[in-house]
Amino acid sequence: MVLLQENTWEVTASDAALPARDENAHKGCFGRVLIVAGSVGFTGAPTFAAKAAVRSGAGLVYLAVPEPIYAIEAVKNDEAMVFPLPVTVPAALRELAPRLQKCDAVLVGPGLSLSAWARELTYWILENSPAPVIVDADGITAVSAHIDVLDKLSCPVILTPHEGEFSRLSDGLTRLSRAEAAREFALRHGVTVVLKGHRTVTAQPDGCCYINTTGNPGMATGGSGDVLAGMMLAFLGQRLPGAVWKAVYWHGAAGDACAARYGQYAMTPTDMTDCLKSVLR
Repeated sequence: MVLLQENTWEVTASDAALPARDENAHKGCFGRVLIVAGSVGFTGAPTFAAKAAVRSGAGLVYLAVPEPIYAIEAVKNDEAMVFPLPVTVPAALRELAPRLQKCDAVLVGPGLSLSAWARELTYWILENSPAPVIVDADGITAVSAHIDVLDKLSCPVILTPHEGEFSRLSDGLTRLSRAEAAREFALRHGVTVVLKGHRTVTAQPDGCCYINTTGNPGMATGGSGDVLAGMMLAFLGQRLPGAVWKAVYWHGAAGDACAARYGQYAMTPTDMTDCLKSVLR
């Protein structure tokens, strides 16, 4: 890594290298992960995240979606195991609870909506998960409305805001650089912050910051963040060292491969997921 300043490093390809897999391994060795996502009108986000998690090596991917979109998601996802969540909070939690206890990593938020139902599920997961939780998209909006939930965490938490979402969590960007603002928030709340954008910043609760060196403007499109969240989920579920910032690096590398193949105007999140086949090889 290239040391930019104290506790701040720039990530290179050799830093992000992934370990070889044990030839005697089975699917149980590579993580059981859970995605809680989607709502009526937002059926792409859960699928982008699930397909990216599968493509990034997760052993088993569970996808929990609201009952009204279950049929859509079941058709769109062959590799992930999709199950419906009832539209009342108590019934939804009864479905989630046993699965949550068995998972190695959890993702909540992509396309989940801003409903009271979605907020309550997000808070409950943060307070009850035994495994690391990635909070993305609508999950971040839920946290910004009830920031003290970060003081009652049961697990390591990774927040993945773009700058607009981060401004709802903190006023840091009005006073500090992107890296320092993310670091300040991470230290204050004991979470990891992935501040997305040009040279994405991964700030850890130990004060270390990792600055990404891959990616391009063609990735600035709806669904790209869902792909990143799914990759991050898979890497965490596999317990890879540096899982979060490595996922950021390879997500950007897939975006660069996509831009080289299709151009920045024409590339899509589906293309990015497909390009993982070559960049992760």
